[in-house]
Amino acid sequence: MSGLGDDRNSDRTGENTVKKMASPFLSDTVSAPEATFFLPDTDVPDLEFAGIKAQYAALREVIAPQIAGVFRHCQFVNGPEITELEDALADFAGVNHAIGLSSGTDALIAPMLAEGIGQGDAVFLPAFTFTATAEVPLLLGAAPVFVDVDPRTFNIDLADLEAKIDVVRAEGVLKPRAIIPVDLFGLPAEHAALNQIADKEGLFLLADAAQSFGGRRGNRRVGSLAPVTATSFFPAKPLGCYGDGGAVFTDDAKLAAGVRSVRNHGQGAEKYAIDQVGLNARLDTLQAAILLAKLPSLDREIEARNRLADRYDSFLADICITPQRDADAHSAFAQYCILVDDRDGVQSRLAEASIPTAIYYPKPMHVQEPYARFGDGPGSLPVSEGLSRCILALPIHGYMRDEVADRIGEMVRLAITRT
Repeated sequence: MSGLGDDRNSDRTGENTVKKMASPFLSDTVSAPEATFFLPDTDVPDLEFAGIKAQYAALREVIAPQIAGVFRHCQFVNGPEITELEDALADFAGVNHAIGLSSGTDALIAPMLAEGIGQGDAVFLPAFTFTATAEVPLLLGAAPVFVDVDPRTFNIDLADLEAKIDVVRAEGVLKPRAIIPVDLFGLPAEHAALNQIADKEGLFLLADAAQSFGGRRGNRRVGSLAPVTATSFFPAKPLGCYGDGGAVFTDDAKLAAGVRSVRNHGQGAEKYAIDQVGLNARLDTLQAAILLAKLPSLDREIEARNRLADRYDSFLADICITPQRDADAHSAFAQYCILVDDRDGVQSRLAEASIPTAIYYPKPMHVQEPYARFGDGPGSLPVSEGLSRCILALPIHGYMRDEVADRIGEMVRLAITRT
């Protein structure tokens, strides 16, 4: 077989020199004119939950040339935009290495695979998170150990984490190997304290920053707060592409080389020389081009999200629990989530008023069927279970107008106070 279209034959599409072929239809002296790449308009609704259409409308003119460049060189895998994006991401985050991957989930898997985490290992992570955080240890043969979260930040509870580590060590069945804290809804976790715990216990620390890229603690950006950080470029994330994508950030040159190998089938320094079992987890060139167009707007969009969060607070802080603000933390506000007793009733009344909402997350991981055998059942992690019963996410994005946010705030207030 020729292998055409098989990604195993090359890790760079379009890398070979293309020779002109004689044709009875084309003259050697005639070339097609360079076309202008066109992206169509889209209808932007007045009220959009994640703002994907609004952002596209605002950035279309800078996205189009980036996409056009990819079609001109046709290096759809490992094109020059990959390295350009990785350099830009590393500079933005303030680290030595940024490695693009095919999804946020693969950005979690690759560092753990490179680190050799697997059978018999315990990986500590919050129960109140998206399933990707929990499924990664299982995919590698390790066991997730679920930890409760702080009731105000929704991030991993440090006291419960240390208690769970002590329990696993005392039982002697699993070997504590890693911690995956999650920067839930965009608020960076307490990484300074987490780094101290990981150092004391000799554990690999991998920050799940799928929702927090663009945030910071003090003057340090997400990506530089932990020894290794994974993020997602899913379209609805603070920095999103138009498909799946992710990245790993680190200052560790050895780990970075391992992640680069893992993402390309475990390939070593020489082509087709395989150093380890790996994945097909490369970021597409087209997605890198789109992210290059979007990255310069990220800081401005994060500031807009924070401004909108403040406006929501002004309507809601006296009648429900609004998101925690840490003095030294700047949230990316991937989501703005409130806690209300009559959550389902409030959501229903907002739907009647055409206000979109979402529930993140209706069940914590330790009571989900695939993970139940790794937890202690209902009642074992009361904060995570309680949050799942009363949390509600409101629309927020970097292109929402203030008057729209005010209208939403007013409608949410009415929906909560209505009896």
